[in-house]
Amino acid sequence: MRFQLIDKITSLERGESITATKNLSLAEEYLADHFPGFPVMPGVLMLESLVQTGAWLMRFSEDFKYSTVLLKQAKALKFNSFLKPGHSMTVEAKVHRRDGNEFVFKATGQVDGVSTVSARLVLEQFNLADKNASLAASDTVLTESMKKLFAQLWKPDPET
Repeated sequence: MRFQLIDKITSLERGESITATKNLSLAEEYLADHFPGFPVMPGVLMLESLVQTGAWLMRFSEDFKYSTVLLKQAKALKFNSFLKPGHSMTVEAKVHRRDGNEFVFKATGQVDGVSTVSARLVLEQFNLADKNASLAASDTVLTESMKKLFAQLWKPDPET
């Protein structure tokens, strides 16, 4: 199962920052088991929403040059409050530093101004063909797929 944990990108500054929204619905199957009678988004999925937000900024900033973005390190990870069904989490990721194909982000998730999660993330981008030339076609498929999904998530205001 693939988890798309970002529902909409609300602001985007190439190479600088991104803000996105995650709407938690009771229809998300994992909530039946986490926890029965008190459904909340698992912490690892809250972290993944931060990672996905930062990855969208990297892809956009690099014009989708790389097929793959992976979490290399999560530092100072803090879970501050629960994310419950019916709530929307605003996720922000700001570039703290960049070193080659690695981006370091300060990332946060908030519900109505109250922190739910925060972390400093190190994300790395690369193409599969860099490690195995026979995977170049897979890079193309992945990149095109990400471009299509991004077009659904990011609808820039035509007046800005």
